[in-house]
Amino acid sequence: MSRIGKKPVSVPAGVTATIDGEQISVKGPKGTLTMPLFDDIKYENVDGGIAVTPANDTKRARAFWGMQRTMVQNLVTGVTDGFTKKLIITGVGYRAAAQGKNLKLQLGYSHDVNIEVPEGIEVKTPDATTVEISGSDKQKVGQLAAEIRRWRKPEPYKGKGIKYDGEFIFRKEGKKK
Repeated sequence: MSRIGKKPVSVPAGVTATIDGEQISVKGPKGTLTMPLFDDIKYENVDGGIAVTPANDTKRARAFWGMQRTMVQNLVTGVTDGFTKKLIITGVGYRAAAQGKNLKLQLGYSHDVNIEVPEGIEVKTPDATTVEISGSDKQKVGQLAAEIRRWRKPEPYKGKGIKYDGEFIFRKEGKKK
């Protein structure tokens, strides 16, 4: 039994959730998000929320039960509050600048790295070494953050690179003479 799957997803005031045969769509103050329905899972509107239960007693249905409930929760959270990822850039001469729908990174390469920001995602640079990515779709926000981080992962000796805010970088000791 899934502990997470048993709890219904609460839908706050100002948010509407509709379930048709193929997808679930959630509409709120930050927009509309949709997700295709999984065949082995049953979705129902109950009083003040959405209940997610397995449609049959197969191993596959039980395996997807908790994940599907979490994905519905992410839709509701996305249209109400949204999601944010913060990246910290460390290194001499490393900096970032948001320019409209592009993010310009200087990461020690012979060229600047230009990253195009997808639709529905907002990128801000409060200072030259901080990048804040926000949007209503958790998957898109996380994917863009991972793509930015991939350009210069933090290295263990000096800690130079791009890391998530709050991420611990295991530091190694350098060579001994």
